[in-house]
Amino acid sequence: MPRSNRPRRAKGSSRGGAPAPAELDLERARAGFPLRVSAPDGEWSVRRITERNAAKEYTCPGCHRVIPPGLAHLVVWREDSLLGAESALADRRHWHVHCWNTRSYRY
Repeated sequence: MPRSNRPRRAKGSSRGGAPAPAELDLERARAGFPLRVSAPDGEWSVRRITERNAAKEYTCPGCHRVIPPGLAHLVVWREDSLLGAESALADRRHWHVHCWNTRSYRY
């Protein structure tokens, strides 16, 4: 019996075409990429956490107040850490957006 060169239909697809692709969640896709920020206190990676993805409670290092679950905020870690990228990622901190944008560079 000769083989067919036509691809097989996926289960559950309509006749004559592939199933409709799932709708892309642009907010979730954009949240996955960290933004690189250069500041007087070093190079930072900043990733935005959306309301839907904020599932735990954190303490903001800028104001020392709680970031409750369901509140959009930022996750920040150093890019130029002396101990390497793995250590910097382990030392990441969750900031309020306002606290990160108005932080002081004095120590």
